[in-house]
Amino acid sequence: MEKTYIIAEIAQAHEGSLGILHSYIDALAQTGVDAVKFQTHIAHAESSEHEPFRVKFSYEDATRYDYWKRMEFTLEQWKGIKAHCDEVGVAFISSPFSNAAVDLLEEAGVSAYKIGSGEVTNLLLLEKIARTGKPVILSSGMSSFEELDISVQFLKEKGIDVSVLQCTTAYPTKPEEWGLNVIDALKTRYGVPVGFSDHSGDIFACLAAVSLGAEILEFHAVFDKRMFGPDAKASLTIDEIARLVEGVRDIETALSHPVDKQDNSRFSTLKSIFEKSLAVNKNLEAGHVLTFDDLEAKKPKGFGIDASAWQQAIGKTLKTDKTTWEFLTKEDIDE
Repeated sequence: MEKTYIIAEIAQAHEGSLGILHSYIDALAQTGVDAVKFQTHIAHAESSEHEPFRVKFSYEDATRYDYWKRMEFTLEQWKGIKAHCDEVGVAFISSPFSNAAVDLLEEAGVSAYKIGSGEVTNLLLLEKIARTGKPVILSSGMSSFEELDISVQFLKEKGIDVSVLQCTTAYPTKPEEWGLNVIDALKTRYGVPVGFSDHSGDIFACLAAVSLGAEILEFHAVFDKRMFGPDAKASLTIDEIARLVEGVRDIETALSHPVDKQDNSRFSTLKSIFEKSLAVNKNLEAGHVLTFDDLEAKKPKGFGIDASAWQQAIGKTLKTDKTTWEFLTKEDIDE
């Protein structure tokens, strides 16, 4: 990839409000992200009354099923969401959680599919998505390498453009859980674009990931971390996202412009100002044999023996008297 592909996930931060969702699209488009990601839920197709809450957070949903029901949008509403993304210049990506959701997203015009950590081993869903021929981004949060091997190979064999994200399913994710070492391991193992899906709640993990070669970034977005919802504390605010995008682009510039430490010619003028020449730190008479304790280094360079060559003066005899802080030249000492 020519540049890091940055995905901001709204997920359920909209709390079922179409108006809030569209507000997120407008705000995120201003940050410079490449894509806005959603989650597409159809409660009756993906869940049941037996599904437990991951975190008991809701004051209005009696069951997890009720929560997913409240997060649903109609096909026409999804088409409007896609149109809004097109209008503001961000790609429309979503995570489906059922085959029915894939059908809906195909009609809405989704550009790529993100597979959530809990769906990586759902080969039924992967088969459904593979039949669309669209790119797939796998999040590795709850998967072992053995499980990922199966899913990546499954998609590769079907000719799907697949990417894999290092992810830790913890909200928020602590630094010792980021798993930055896995980025390189995934690149080596699969030979596909590799990225980082973050739940840390700050920009540091993503910046580190890009420095280590992540080609895709994904993170949750929220207007304020004090908002209601299970992911708010593990999300980034709009201002944090803007700052992250700025940092990522600076890192890309740095990585594409390696510095040649063999060549410091452009510093020649500065070196002449900041580097130093030898001087004596006391009055000394001709015939004095110089010791380390007689010497000082003073700016600028070029007015005496270079300070880096101080050892050449030790043990040499002065030919002339020298006053305190006077530069010491080669002409002042015996060869």
